Amino acid sequence: MFDQHRLSLLAVCISFLLVPFTHALGSSCSAPLAQGTASPQDPYWLETIKHQGTSPFNPDKSYKVFRNVKDFGAKGDGLTDDTAAINNAMSSGNRCGGGTCGSSTTTPAIVYFPPGKYLVSAPINTYYYTQMIGDAKQPPTLLAASNFKGFAVIDADPYMAGGAQWFINQNNFYRSVRNLIIDLRKMPASAPAIGLHWQVSQSTSLINVVVEMSKENGTQHQGLFMENGSGGFMGDIVFNGGKIGAFVGNQQFTVRNITVNDAVVAIAAPWNWGWTWQDVSINNCKVGFNLTTNKGVGSEAIIDAVVMNTDVFISTTTPSNSSRQGSLVLNNIFLQNVPVAVGVQNGEVVLEGTNAVTTIYSWAQGNVYHGTDGKPVFTQGMILAPQKPWNIVTPQGKIFGRTHPQYPDYALDQIVSVKSLGAVGDGVTDDTKALQKVFDEYAGCKLIFFDAGTYYVTDTLVIPAGSQVVGEAWSVIMGGGSEFQNENNPKAVVQVGESCSGFPALCCLPGASGLLGPHGILEISDIVFTTRGYAPGAIVVEWNVHEPLDVQGGAGMWDSYIRYSALAAGTDLQFAECPAGSQNTDCMAAFMGLYLTESSSAYLEGTWIWTADHDMEDPKLRQITVFTGRGLLSESLGPVWMIGTAEHSTLYQYNLHNAENHWIGLAQTETPYYQPSPQAPAPFSIKSKYSDPTFDATHGEAWAFYVQSSWSITLFGGGFYSFFQNYSTACVANVTCQNQLFNIDDFSTVQVYGVSTVGTEYQLSVNEWGVINEISNPTGFQQSFTAWLRW
Repeated sequence: MFDQHRLSLLAVCISFLLVPFTHALGSSCSAPLAQGTASPQDPYWLETIKHQGTSPFNPDKSYKVFRNVKDFGAKGDGLTDDTAAINNAMSSGNRCGGGTCGSSTTTPAIVYFPPGKYLVSAPINTYYYTQMIGDAKQPPTLLAASNFKGFAVIDADPYMAGGAQWFINQNNFYRSVRNLIIDLRKMPASAPAIGLHWQVSQSTSLINVVVEMSKENGTQHQGLFMENGSGGFMGDIVFNGGKIGAFVGNQQFTVRNITVNDAVVAIAAPWNWGWTWQDVSINNCKVGFNLTTNKGVGSEAIIDAVVMNTDVFISTTTPSNSSRQGSLVLNNIFLQNVPVAVGVQNGEVVLEGTNAVTTIYSWAQGNVYHGTDGKPVFTQGMILAPQKPWNIVTPQGKIFGRTHPQYPDYALDQIVSVKSLGAVGDGVTDDTKALQKVFDEYAGCKLIFFDAGTYYVTDTLVIPAGSQVVGEAWSVIMGGGSEFQNENNPKAVVQVGESCSGFPALCCLPGASGLLGPHGILEISDIVFTTRGYAPGAIVVEWNVHEPLDVQGGAGMWDSYIRYSALAAGTDLQFAECPAGSQNTDCMAAFMGLYLTESSSAYLEGTWIWTADHDMEDPKLRQITVFTGRGLLSESLGPVWMIGTAEHSTLYQYNLHNAENHWIGLAQTETPYYQPSPQAPAPFSIKSKYSDPTFDATHGEAWAFYVQSSWSITLFGGGFYSFFQNYSTACVANVTCQNQLFNIDDFSTVQVYGVSTVGTEYQLSVNEWGVINEISNPTGFQQSFTAWLRW
């Protein structure tokens, strides 16, 4: 769909193509990086690259970020007990954990496993800010011994005597487990064995993980156990066998590409506020999803599932005869030999399945709303399916997804280290010129490796199209200084793809696909973007690049986060400078988190945009007041896939303006804890250039999700929360923390499925007029509605 603005831009582009244009598009590689050249016998590059990463704000200057478990004595022969060696690799260096440290960013670690079988007889207790990474070419196995004693093979939040845990579950950030096989089959089938105890929060991921369990009758094995937390993302996971593949009790999560084979129950959900499941495969199980309803499960939204030879796809624990039993949305569900599609345990069949083959195109249970009448229609049946633009789906019609790139076939000579090329990464030295030189010379030629560290930049760092960037235990790019202090002239800290601004012809070069801007492969993983000190003019990441027309998801970011100042050592905006309630305007940390410009496309998986509400380096985890103006602004024409969050920004968390072709998974937000003191937009001012909403005395709180003149937008799962007024949670009890938080204007085509809210009177508004009243949707601590459709 083209409006007058786009037609005008096209005319400008044509005119500029008629004049000479010499602006550079990234580096001029003599040997473009087309594909990996490593032989199958070569070790994975992450194991053999020179490890010179540091944690610059750790007082121990000898602290090691990268740890190979074999350097700590692990054998990986499947016979030797490697438990002590692995736990020593995990804990060495006075790391944050053990129940004595609640959180810290100063002790990051990669605990690396070369190929092999690592016999363990007790849990691997994971410390804060840890990536457990196995060889990506030959994933290693953690083999639970027959005499294994403990809660789980990998434990992300261990229990201590008396029931206390190492970490506060809602603050258990910065964890990743990748490329590991966990094998429980040496343990007796009757043993309550668990592969992963994954009680975690945001900025966490499970990637390329397999759990092998007993398939004997009466097996008690479980692949994943999660009883609490506030997530999160996981994807590319397989559970084989067991009583339960995944037991998932957590506020919210997005799960992509999960397979469960030969389990009694594939997925058990005792409670949640909202989960999105994308690309699910369930085979030879008794039950697919076992949902505890009646104020247990708030919302389940499931899309693109294949379920075969399973007795019941969805099983609920109580009669599903009202919206109080929670929300359920099913889209594009293929069933083969599944007699019951949706049923109540020991009760009615709500939706018949088949002994042959059938497809559920779009089915829902719960309150459905249309337009502006605000009348809930309890529905158990077919509803309008999401409209999926051609560039959002695969050729088979599924929502496109792409796993975190790990480059297993790359050889060492295809990789360059920014520290080896002159960057310092000590959080103090200005690395702007050194980093820009690396990108100018090697973008598109080499995989650019950011050794662990904090890289301070004082001017815009341009990451050209063609770049592939990998961090080490979440390497940090931190912007600061006078260039980012003018709110009236905001400037990007990191510019992903050169901007068309000032160079309209850049949007129209031959091969650049018309209005798509600088195009090419662009991949960023394991990087944290942040600011230092007073930076009210900082756009932390401006995203201009567009994927090539023949590569879906070619411009993307994985397990990379935007966090604002106060939570990390070295940012100068911690509890000492910005205690809760201070309203110190020197604590303005950024203008905006992420800006997707009109020329861009983006695949964002596991992207969390967070303004800290507490100081992570403070032993007491005391609250702070730090101001950031805006979360995520998208003006992209698409395609855009978002699996991310934006929290605690002053004006809004998500703002879609003139955007098109967006798929948004579980979008989870919180509004600032200090509001309404001051009321939005204070301490910032409205900037019409950036399509800011306006505020007045009747609406002075941040928006969670704000949509303006946007088309073909699908929100498939949302969790929009308002817990506080001036740091008090008293408003939650009577749902008065704010009046509205989710708005769609009259000019937008948006489809909404599976939304849960906390603390807001109206769950959805049209033109800032409240439409869906939370009183109609009491499903637990949160309020959940099933769908809102324009017509």
